[in-house]
Amino acid sequence: MTRTPRRTSPSTLFLWCIMTTIAAPAARAAEPVRYSVRFPAPQTHYVEVEARIPAAGQAEVELMMPVWTPGSYLVREYAGKVEDFAAKKPDGSALEWSRSRKNRWKVATAGTDEVVATYRVYGRSMSVQANWIDASFAMLQGAATFMTPADGVARPHEVVVDPAPGWKRSITGLPAAPGGKPHHYVAADYDTLVDSPIYAGDPAVYEFTVDGVPHLLVNEGEGGVWDGPRSAKDVEAIVRAEKAFWGHLPYDRYVFFNILGEAGGGLEHKNSTVLMASRWATRTRPSYLAWLNLVAHEFFHTWNVKRLRPVELGPFDYENEVHTPSLWIAEGITSYYDRLIVRRAGLCSVAEYMAGDPPSAGEDRTINDFERLQTTPGRLVQSLEDSSYDTWIKFYRRDENTANTQVSYYLKGAVVAFLLDAKVRKATDGAKSLDDVMRLAYSRYAGDKGFTTEEFQRTAAEVAGVDLSDFFRRALKTTDELDYAEACDWLGLRFAKDKPEKKPEPGKDEKPAKGWLGLTTKVEDGRLIVSQVRRETPAFDAGFNVGDEILGIGEDRIPAGQWSKRQEAFRPGDKVSVLIARRDRFQRLDVTFAQEPARDWVVDLTPDPTDAQKAHRKAWLGE
Repeated sequence: MTRTPRRTSPSTLFLWCIMTTIAAPAARAAEPVRYSVRFPAPQTHYVEVEARIPAAGQAEVELMMPVWTPGSYLVREYAGKVEDFAAKKPDGSALEWSRSRKNRWKVATAGTDEVVATYRVYGRSMSVQANWIDASFAMLQGAATFMTPADGVARPHEVVVDPAPGWKRSITGLPAAPGGKPHHYVAADYDTLVDSPIYAGDPAVYEFTVDGVPHLLVNEGEGGVWDGPRSAKDVEAIVRAEKAFWGHLPYDRYVFFNILGEAGGGLEHKNSTVLMASRWATRTRPSYLAWLNLVAHEFFHTWNVKRLRPVELGPFDYENEVHTPSLWIAEGITSYYDRLIVRRAGLCSVAEYMAGDPPSAGEDRTINDFERLQTTPGRLVQSLEDSSYDTWIKFYRRDENTANTQVSYYLKGAVVAFLLDAKVRKATDGAKSLDDVMRLAYSRYAGDKGFTTEEFQRTAAEVAGVDLSDFFRRALKTTDELDYAEACDWLGLRFAKDKPEKKPEPGKDEKPAKGWLGLTTKVEDGRLIVSQVRRETPAFDAGFNVGDEILGIGEDRIPAGQWSKRQEAFRPGDKVSVLIARRDRFQRLDVTFAQEPARDWVVDLTPDPTDAQKAHRKAWLGE
């Protein structure tokens, strides 16, 4: 069909010209930022960065460095590690620059098409949120390393890594740049660069494939101690279990960076994760289980957080705190599933799963989430949503009073996830579970959109087929005690406090109860120092302070290493006078020993479950 052309009015033509002029630059692909990363003297813990910044047509270019990194909600001031910043033209002539903010550098371009910025970054923090560089390897985090233009324009970012002598490989989740040049990578945008840590060194690398998708376990520092083949086999089992959970693998390639530097922790990324552990962790069952739990946790984030996220967490604002009430979903639900995934993958027994987390620093026993939560006084002070919202000023800034005033959104979030799982299972007579809630939420909100807390709650209620508003209100917004009865009844679980009282055998006397004050102490420079005083303990009521040095009880001195043994000599009800030194002045505190509270919240399977409870357990544990 032929149309008769219409005459264009002058005003329409003028408007079209303006719009074409505006749209033309946007239609052209933005020029990439190109980085070169060098380690001329890695033993000094520095990485040298050269950034070539497009500047055509601009009078000045302003560069920005993040103050935090996604997945770890604390302002870390990465610019504080930057030294020797300079700017020049491609021909080497210097350009003037100034600091415009604590994390910004403003460069006058003098008409050049490209600004070459150079700087050094000091990195000696064995932490998943920061950089580590030494003579043996480097582990670089994007937010801690790379400046970018502060104009907000989406553009590619290319990186060329120049490994130090003796370093055979560089590895990252970034795709290789076209052309096949070694150590040359490209990120589609700055978010991708920040989300793709880069390793350089000579690691042990284990490769496996799941559903045609390649995976790498990169072990740095095995030292002939860490069992690499075993760890790779078990990581593959976790990948398969989580793929079965979600139904797909949302990436083309995945890298597990496992830094065996006697540190701990993990941080998720979109197609990789950085883990830190002891090289001795494969030598003992508790420490190895703790590592497997960490792997399962960070890998679960591949779906929950990196793609299915609270709406507040994207697009990323790298220069300001980003508050959300929903970290209990991001971290708490992930914490609920990490050990459960390890169990479903067949890597731990039911007994090991029920026992809870292996002992961590400062603990001498395995403890489950219920016991840890119910013995944290802060659960009655801070709500779960407040814990999430205040993470920037509280969770990562712990002190000796934290247990009294805060509750972890990891910990309480995991317990609430367990209760929600049981509630959905019961409401649907076992047809649905929290697994289905997560998959439905993923299908609706994964990607750029994100979910609000109300949308997630509505999704859970839809799957359950019942009104969950009162459950969420009490669990998230109040400090009311949680109700475990429904979940325990459905799954056939019981707490120690619910067990029949065990009477002593005939002819055998009960062991006398030992005295207890509720103090946590440490030995520091040969002195016995109070390190924590929890509420509702004899020590708290008597006025003990963190930092007090305990010198003696009554007229008897207590050597620093004898505190636990000396307490065994006292019984509940014994009144004593404790000599302390507080700010270098002697003082006496009168205190009455009490009996240590029973471990009421140790959980196990009921010994005589119904057939229905047996079936519910099998479905829950993936047997």
